[in-house]
Amino acid sequence: MKKILALTLSICLVLGLAACGGGSTPTTTAAPETTKAPETTKAPETTKAPETTKAPETTKAPETTVAPAPTSDKIKIGMVTDVGGVNDKSFNQTSWEGLQALQAEDPTFEVKYLESKTDADYQTNINTFIDDGYDLIICVGYMLADATKEAATANPDQKFAIIDDATCADLPNVACLMFAQEEASYLVGLVAGSVTKSKTVGYVQGMVSDTMNLFGIGYITGVLEACPDAKVLQYNANAFGDIPGGQTAAKDMITKGADVIYHAAGGTGIGVINACAEEGIWAIGVDTDQASLSPEHVITSAMKRVDVAAQDISKAVKAGTYKGGEYKYDLSNGGVDLAPTRTHIPEDVLKLVEEKKADIIAGKYKVPTTVADCPAFELK
Repeated sequence: MKKILALTLSICLVLGLAACGGGSTPTTTAAPETTKAPETTKAPETTKAPETTKAPETTKAPETTVAPAPTSDKIKIGMVTDVGGVNDKSFNQTSWEGLQALQAEDPTFEVKYLESKTDADYQTNINTFIDDGYDLIICVGYMLADATKEAATANPDQKFAIIDDATCADLPNVACLMFAQEEASYLVGLVAGSVTKSKTVGYVQGMVSDTMNLFGIGYITGVLEACPDAKVLQYNANAFGDIPGGQTAAKDMITKGADVIYHAAGGTGIGVINACAEEGIWAIGVDTDQASLSPEHVITSAMKRVDVAAQDISKAVKAGTYKGGEYKYDLSNGGVDLAPTRTHIPEDVLKLVEEKKADIIAGKYKVPTTVADCPAFELK
């Protein structure tokens, strides 16, 4: 009986242990369900570097930098004419031809002109170039002085140049390109006084001003030095683009005995030369070599190298050496001179001219620059 009880008790103990072991195993080994490492870390989903940085979309360098590139290397030069117009065969045209030559020589320059039909156009044309972002604005002639000064004062970062006026020289953004026109005019006066047979010569001036008077003062001084008893007929055309007016004035002088007439009148001077050619007398041109207008009747011209001056100041802008103030062009630096066409000038007269030119350059002689020093100048 004791053996049966012991056996039964042993069987019950084994079955109890087996039952306890089977129930605990799933609970202690189910690590994949409690930690679930793949779901909590999910590194590929949380970092997603390609989606959050997206460098090509946020920088977009090609779109922001492309626009300025094409024009960055251009130096834009704008020229405003006076009312004589760009085809005046004188200083407007010569200035423009100088800028065209500069652009042909150096394509980094971009040049353009705006023509002024009336005084009211000066400010409008200047403002157009300012609005269009031009690097330099060249105003041709002292008649643009007021408009230039006003624009330069209102736009201190805009660079300007003006030909034949120094009233803006105190502004740091205006380069005043001045010429010793009395020196060139003195030389052609020597020619006129030397070749006149009637001892009567003429002079037509575009307008009376301190700047323009220099032409007449120099011319009359030269005439009277070469021919002390000569008579100089004088006329103020009060216009730079009146060809018929210039022609009428010259014909009136011719009827009074003039056999040589010099003009300093821009486009008006074309009429003077036309009249001289029609009547068979000598004409003297101005600013540029005007022999081409009438090769058999233009004996010489008083050259003023506005083309060189326009080029010089434009190059200074490109080089970064531009400065405001007064720039003087005279016989000593080739800024003024007798025109190269001298076919009709007698050799002895040319010799006289060269001697006087050398004296001026050497400082031995100074051409008068005021009416007080040239009492024979009569224009008012």
